[in-house]
Amino acid sequence: MLYQEINGRLSDKASELYYETTDTAHNENKHSYLWPLCAYIQAANEMEVIDPKNDYMLPVEKAIDQYYTSRPPYPGYQASVAKEKRDDRYYDDNQWVAIAYLDAYNRNHQKQYLEKSEMICRFMLGGLDTVAGGGFYWNEGKKTSKNTCSNGPGILILLQLYKITHKQEYLNTAIAVYKWTNKTLQAPDGLYYDNIRLSDLKISNVKITYNTGTMLQSNMLLFEITKERTYLDEAERIAKAGREYFFKNGRLPNGYWFNAVMLRGYQELYKVDKNKSWIDFYQQDADAIWNTERDANNMVGTKPAKSLIDQAAMIEIYARLQQVKKTLK
Repeated sequence: MLYQEINGRLSDKASELYYETTDTAHNENKHSYLWPLCAYIQAANEMEVIDPKNDYMLPVEKAIDQYYTSRPPYPGYQASVAKEKRDDRYYDDNQWVAIAYLDAYNRNHQKQYLEKSEMICRFMLGGLDTVAGGGFYWNEGKKTSKNTCSNGPGILILLQLYKITHKQEYLNTAIAVYKWTNKTLQAPDGLYYDNIRLSDLKISNVKITYNTGTMLQSNMLLFEITKERTYLDEAERIAKAGREYFFKNGRLPNGYWFNAVMLRGYQELYKVDKNKSWIDFYQQDADAIWNTERDANNMVGTKPAKSLIDQAAMIEIYARLQQVKKTLK
């Protein structure tokens, strides 16, 4: 249903692009920012996991291609459609795309997904330096902060590329960034602060679900690669802290997409320890969204204008929950 509504109400078929929300008269740009497409490309991958005979990713991939810019120092994707205006390039926007493409490559081994992911990796490595001790910047042109949301995904890309190519530099860089993120941005309870401001090294102590998710998943990938139990123990510590901190009165906070990213980490942990409680609280929240935050058109969200990122995020969540259900049969 959500997929049908995106195609019916949020797609601009003439341009092969998408709209930010259903209220097109008041959207900031003619077409969506890249960020919602980061959500939609991952959702499309998860739909293909369940239904591999259909090509859900290609239309989204064609849209993302229209955000590409070759400007130096490294090619990458900018925040807005390239032909419509020049815009900032965010490391995390690019990283979310690469994560989806690497998931697709691991599933179907289509060459373009690996090539584009390696291109994004070169772009993101241009945002890694020793300011504040290390880590990736958030914004290519405005180097004012280093964020968990650009370092957690960066670790995931490097680890996935290491698994595919066996190039040691990918693993070495991933571990260095992992150590920096834990040293700089991890809270005592195991969760993660949002960013460090570089002008005065002040930490923003906001905790958001997706930062927990990427670092939880990073620990699971490091456990898979190294077989070192300390990574699994840390993943379980983060998972317990995340559920305790974020899941209150039967609901999760933040936006749907932030929570979708966190589910990725819990799903990876569940694959190893088979603790279904990591999935049950997500099912409870997802059911509540469908029952209480869905409109007459079967679109989800708490605002009258329904957003692409919300629909895409819930497609991903429902698809991942379905994937887990299949393993229980």
